Amino acid sequence: MEKESFKANYLVHKDNKSHNPSLLIFDLPTLVEKMKLKQSWAKGELNSLILLKTPDKQIVLTALHTGTEIQSFQSNDSITVQIIEGKLMFHTRKESVNLDKGQILTLHENIKYSLTSKEETVLLLTIASGALQLSKN
Repeated sequence: MEKESFKANYLVHKDNKSHNPSLLIFDLPTLVEKMKLKQSWAKGELNSLILLKTPDKQIVLTALHTGTEIQSFQSNDSITVQIIEGKLMFHTRKESVNLDKGQILTLHENIKYSLTSKEETVLLLTIASGALQLSKN
């Protein structure tokens, strides 16, 4: 089976409805709609929007076309994947699971994974750095 390569369109989201920088509010349905109106989406490219980026956490909204495969780019970070729309298959070396709209999966750090969208899918990926772990003193 030949893997299809794709070009990711990453944007950083700067518009926020809150006037308090410590309180961030995102209208996911509106953001997804805007992502799907972009020319890159029409060309079949994966679209991602970085909602939050700090030294210890990153939150990324990603829209995938049917059949898109993503290989792990994770290092020492743990992740959470929340399915906003669609379905995907999530694989680790030990198991594979189907994820549907409304489901959340968490994965500890240092575990390689891949995923394949079974239909047009939108997911929210939260990447938490190993720096969040409490050290023993």
